[in-house]
Amino acid sequence: MRDQPGRVPEGSTGARAASMSHRRGEGWMDEPDWRRFITAYHQEHAGITEQLFSLADTSPYAWLAEPLRAVEGTVLDLACGSAPTRQELPDADWVGVDLSAAELAEAARQGRGPLLRAAADALPAASASVGAVCAAMCLPVVTPLPQTLGEIRRVLRPGGVLAALVPSQSGLSPSGMLGWVRVMAALRAVRQPWPNPQARDGLPALLRTAGFRVRRDERHVFTLAIDSAGAAALLADALYLPGLTTHRAQAAKRSLARWATPGRRLELPLRRVVAELPIEQQSQETT
Repeated sequence: MRDQPGRVPEGSTGARAASMSHRRGEGWMDEPDWRRFITAYHQEHAGITEQLFSLADTSPYAWLAEPLRAVEGTVLDLACGSAPTRQELPDADWVGVDLSAAELAEAARQGRGPLLRAAADALPAASASVGAVCAAMCLPVVTPLPQTLGEIRRVLRPGGVLAALVPSQSGLSPSGMLGWVRVMAALRAVRQPWPNPQARDGLPALLRTAGFRVRRDERHVFTLAIDSAGAAALLADALYLPGLTTHRAQAAKRSLARWATPGRRLELPLRRVVAELPIEQQSQETT
């Protein structure tokens, strides 16, 4: 899940316009194009991130859910996808929200709920009504991000918690770096033109600017078992590459299948950021 062969995407807390300018000419997509891509992607690949994470040595979703297990009140799972965090929070007053009908159908098929269909920037919850928001791998790709963060701030009660899981740009060993060079070269991809690169390693600063208090900022390097042709194909499908044609994807899968020998592991550094809405700020916004 990297932007460049040999380098994981750099975070930035600059203005959105600067970020968009940086991406032009490198597979950049405007917001309507990105929304069309993401809608079609999830229609075709419902549950893809959960499937990829099933290859990990330990569950990233369990790691994300850990600080939410003691939360009182509703836990709103933002852009929940196939709702893998539901099983990590079985006793919580949990509600999953996603715009993709296909993802929600997959979540329902697995008996996970309750579920609501809605966009991340228009959450179907009253102001100050939820105890926590869970955001698993969605903040780098949801648009528009400023409105989404505003909605998270609106629905959280005073002192409410946001727990977010995002890709990290750091933490790879030299062999891990070489592994990602191999993957991205097979895909013939220079970078992932995700709309919010600042919501990766720059997420803590972004949240502070949006009015949150960051309580924890941690990184963990998971390893994915890319030891079969099926695992290699899953990896190729899971990287959100808008410019990847069917021909290139098939060629990449054949190449990666040859690389995916028994015992092959691919490092995956992720960052968990836990933040809270200061009580005094919420009080000021509601007066």
